Amino acid sequence: MNTSALTRSKWIKLDEAARLIPDAATISVSSSSGLGCPDAMLQAIGDRFRETGAPRGLTTIHPIAAGDMYGIDGVDHIAEPGLIARIIAGSYPSGPSGAPSPKIWQLIDSDAIEAYNLPSGVLFHMHADAAAGRPGVLTKVGIDTFVDPRRQGGRMNAATTADIVQVVEFDDDEWLFYRAIPIDVAVIRGTTADELGNLSMEHEGAYLGGLDQAIAARNNGGIVIAQVERMTAAGAIPAQQVRIPGTLVDWVVVAPGQQQTTQTAYDPAISGETRRPATHFEIPEWGLEKVIARRAAMELHDGEVVNLGFGISALVPRILLEEGLDGQVTWVIEQGAVGGMPLLGFQFGCAANAQAIMPSPAQFTYFQGGGFDRCLLSFLQVDSAGNVNVSRLRGKPHVTAGAGGFVDITSAARNLVFSGAFSAGRQRIDLGDGRVTIVDDGMVAKFVPEVEHVTFSGRMARERGQHVTFVTERCVIRLLDDGLTVMEIAPGVDLDRDILDRVQIPLRVSPNLSRIDDRVFCPQSMRLRLNPIASKRAYRDRTVEQESVGSRGPG
Repeated sequence: MNTSALTRSKWIKLDEAARLIPDAATISVSSSSGLGCPDAMLQAIGDRFRETGAPRGLTTIHPIAAGDMYGIDGVDHIAEPGLIARIIAGSYPSGPSGAPSPKIWQLIDSDAIEAYNLPSGVLFHMHADAAAGRPGVLTKVGIDTFVDPRRQGGRMNAATTADIVQVVEFDDDEWLFYRAIPIDVAVIRGTTADELGNLSMEHEGAYLGGLDQAIAARNNGGIVIAQVERMTAAGAIPAQQVRIPGTLVDWVVVAPGQQQTTQTAYDPAISGETRRPATHFEIPEWGLEKVIARRAAMELHDGEVVNLGFGISALVPRILLEEGLDGQVTWVIEQGAVGGMPLLGFQFGCAANAQAIMPSPAQFTYFQGGGFDRCLLSFLQVDSAGNVNVSRLRGKPHVTAGAGGFVDITSAARNLVFSGAFSAGRQRIDLGDGRVTIVDDGMVAKFVPEVEHVTFSGRMARERGQHVTFVTERCVIRLLDDGLTVMEIAPGVDLDRDILDRVQIPLRVSPNLSRIDDRVFCPQSMRLRLNPIASKRAYRDRTVEQESVGSRGPG
């Protein structure tokens, strides 16, 4: 940058910024669904292509998905044949079954573009390595999952053939190597920019990885375009509030109406500017999902730091709130929030009343090193080896969003709790008198001989000594050294008829089979109390003794 550039405003119009992107560029976009999404800038790029046919042949990188779950913004603005040649993402927009498929999924499913799904944390760290001139990320994250080249290598369709992940031997051990990718353009977002390009994020719900993405582009000789809500005079932002310095930002575009996150214009509690009263948080309605979340909550220990995933698990903080236990567990989510109350639905990824907001790359370093106590996640399928699929279903790819941070989080977690309904499809299950009555069961088994996509490796879990639990509305299953084992059964459920005969794999049954606490199935308060922290420490370090169990069920 020359001396005169230090005194000029870096503001340009959206269409002018879009014209700066050359053909065949590699673009990194900072976003998490609608959270922090530079949506106006992506729309400007798409509009330019539709009007002029340029830019063409882009590689776009999205550490976390850009766009909401219906695909009406974000990456779908640029999901055009010819514009994108290759996309590499931690996750993708997804929609409910029966909803129109997002445009990006239409391109992927029709083999119109190359597409990869890699772990979000690894993608963030690939940017840091590209910025520093290092060759790439050497890690255990992803071994024996769908990103392992001995499986799919993260490839999402037949058009995608190149291996961008390698298995390597280093120091007499096996690792995955993710080669760093040089970045030509970084498209990031903040709240306020001054004339020098310094960015603050006072209205943002997360900082995500914009800093790393900007450094990666700058150090590769590329450009950085920042979308913000407003501009101010040079020097008006206090130094400690600058999240990305202007030395890394080439151009700033202003989008006054940018949303804070999906379907949310602005909520100061999300950005940590105010605190929302506890009474303002919705308590889940009575039903099967709440029953499952209640039993999952019973796995927690007082004082734990717990990662939380999308789905039924996201209800667990509300269970603790209802039981008067809010604050006894500290929630950490991949977008960066620490503590507070994780939000639900379209706002998932944000937390109100957070204690702190970390940059996502730092949060993922914490996760990959296993520094937290437990994770609460969901499952689509589980197989006899204990493998878990959350990332893709045959014939319904756009209903799932890819792995996101799931692979990063589960690679070193000591204790994992996967929650979900026992079966899928049409069903009627009644809750009354503290019992579960299965009137009409789901037609789709979720415990299957082989999962369609290995997002979590049961083999690696056993090698690492991870403690793995599956919580459903009718039973609790643990992954032990000798297989999946039914440990608890709900009151009113018949072991053979409702569990063993409803799966496609043999399940073992503990000789000490117990009954799930009746309080879980009654709508009034459970009077839940978490095990004390002393018990947590003992629990963390103990070796789970394997029981002598008998095989029951099909096969």
